[in-house]
Amino acid sequence: MGKKIKFKKKLSQFFKPFKWLYPGMGVKRWLSLSFVGIIFIVAGGQFLSGPTSLFRAVGITYMFIGMVIIFLGVKRVIFIFLGVVSPQRQEELVDLLYQKKHLERGLRIAAIGGGTGLSVLLQGLKQYTSNLTAIVTVADDGGSSGKLREDFNILPPGDIRNCLVALADTSPLMEELFQYRFEGESTLGGHSFGNIFLLALSRVTKDFGEAVQAASKILAIRGRVLPSTLSKVRLIAELKDGTSTSGESNITRRKNKSPIKRLYLDPADCQPTESSLEAIANADAIVLGPGSLYTSIMPNLLIGPIAAAVNNSTAIKLYVCNVMTQPGETTNFKSSDHVKVLLHNTRLKKIDYAIINNSNIPKAVEQRYRSENACRVEADLDNIRGLGVMPIEDSFMTVSGMRDMEYLRHNPRRLAKSIIDIISIAKSEAAHR
Repeated sequence: MGKKIKFKKKLSQFFKPFKWLYPGMGVKRWLSLSFVGIIFIVAGGQFLSGPTSLFRAVGITYMFIGMVIIFLGVKRVIFIFLGVVSPQRQEELVDLLYQKKHLERGLRIAAIGGGTGLSVLLQGLKQYTSNLTAIVTVADDGGSSGKLREDFNILPPGDIRNCLVALADTSPLMEELFQYRFEGESTLGGHSFGNIFLLALSRVTKDFGEAVQAASKILAIRGRVLPSTLSKVRLIAELKDGTSTSGESNITRRKNKSPIKRLYLDPADCQPTESSLEAIANADAIVLGPGSLYTSIMPNLLIGPIAAAVNNSTAIKLYVCNVMTQPGETTNFKSSDHVKVLLHNTRLKKIDYAIINNSNIPKAVEQRYRSENACRVEADLDNIRGLGVMPIEDSFMTVSGMRDMEYLRHNPRRLAKSIIDIISIAKSEAAHR
């Protein structure tokens, strides 16, 4: 009985490739057409060896017709296969193939940060390269991420979800699904589907890092998204009046507006992910920001080995300064103040370029920000140069959102183009030295 079962399995495996020839599959006709094309090419080859130029002309014609027939047949077979795997993207096949090969040759960029700023940057950079690595802070403890972190003892998924969606190369519907936020007072109220999805994946894979990689495959992202550490860290701010505030969300909305003197992580000896260190070591460029200075960018650099890896890297190092100040973090900060904090309050030793926005802000939007104690970041370029950093000033701002709820953000395309240009010029100059 066992031998019969084994024989049937072997027989099934033998005939498996021939299933494509079953009736109704729509493959046989196009394979047959390709075979006809081969016959034309063979016949054309025979005519080419004929005694007269007429024979050779007929041979060339036959071979041309044969190649056209084969092309049409093979094309239809490929589209049948693609229609099974991805029915919505059949017509994009050539574009996708060209785009993939082109982006694979792009610059290697490690982007370090978190929050909305990093995802905005990634949206622009993915148009130029797929060799992107987003190294994302996991210090968030507010909103949906904080709730899931507290209830299920996982790393906060929110910033990672935003980066995954920003790099996604899938249908808009899938992106909308991952960003969909449940409303109301129910148990799911306030949670995004993407956060819950990452939570479920982390339970299935038994590892948050593996869950992020699985989600990356589902969303077909261009590049990689990595948590800066797999340790459950808490951000603590020591204020200039001697008091301290614990927790990323508490730092941003604290009532005590004393300036931040020092920032540190608990535990202080948390270790980075190996993949993030490799990405930094192999990068052509390392981009810090845009994003909240103290709560999105610095938490990554407070992990000792990450700061050391950035310092040891020969990559070009860029900092993207925020468009507006943030109450409780960077009140009244100029652009040079942002750079000073990075150089003096972390182990970071050098920044090559600081990218500064000089766009005019619509008055209505500026007034709304001022009512929230936020103002435009002043571009004090000479002070930045005094820190040994080259400022790059341009119009990078865009206004997004609905009226009366408009937000100032970096324009992803302009910002990405400027960064790619800076890296390309710097690499070219270095090559000619």
